Amino acid sequence: MTTTTITHAPGETRDRRPNAVREGWLIAGRDVLHWVREPWGLIFGLAFNVMLLLMFGFLFGGAIDVPGGGDYIAFLLPGMFALTMLFGLESTMTAMAEDAKRGITDRFRSLPLSSASVALGRAIADLASSALSLGVLMLGGLLIGWRPTTGPAEIVLAVVLLLWLRFALLWLGIYLGLSFRGAGATTAVQVLVWPIGFLSTVFVSAETMPGWLGTVAEWNPVSATATATRELFGNPTGATSGWLAENAVLAASVWPLVITLVFLPLAAAAYRGLRR
Repeated sequence: MTTTTITHAPGETRDRRPNAVREGWLIAGRDVLHWVREPWGLIFGLAFNVMLLLMFGFLFGGAIDVPGGGDYIAFLLPGMFALTMLFGLESTMTAMAEDAKRGITDRFRSLPLSSASVALGRAIADLASSALSLGVLMLGGLLIGWRPTTGPAEIVLAVVLLLWLRFALLWLGIYLGLSFRGAGATTAVQVLVWPIGFLSTVFVSAETMPGWLGTVAEWNPVSATATATRELFGNPTGATSGWLAENAVLAASVWPLVITLVFLPLAAAAYRGLRR
């Protein structure tokens, strides 16, 4: 009987076990390169948000009063930041659905990759894209007169809460993209996103709405983030009384956690359930 000795070449990696973090970064790089080659979706999405900002800020803003007083532009900008995080849901869902429909996700599944790496890569790439969009929108706000009036710690916390909401909505988008890949899936998500975005305190205070509608708007996760960031930026909140006026930062912290705890496991189950 002979014994075979296996030697490894210098520099050869011996541990080939899946590493979700490393593989997620590699897949995120692939998604970023796709945007570099075809940037129009990202550009048009950002242009649409800027258009909404200009339309509501200058076309309708003169007719809207902020409860408690304050400039409407200062009230609107943090709401637009939160709305941008919500609108990113559609791009996440569409990208995941396209990859699954074209068989790219199945190719990833055939490789010795961690089951979490594909979703993690999408999450990293989309979060980076949203951070870029948020930075551009904040710069645009500064150019039209918006100013945060608090210190650096509060401003950083406001940005963290905005990206925290986007992180939570990523898992909802990934779940929807893996679960619904038909021709009408994107339309269905738009039908979902627009009422959630507008039935909130993004554009007007809940105190200007009928009682029951204002209550619904106050319990919207987007409203929580919008109100919390207004408070942290030192801008008018439009909330002079009620639970949200006193606990906006808490609500903006808890809502994304709840969404993540619900949809992250659902997204993982949807990925495992894809046909090979």
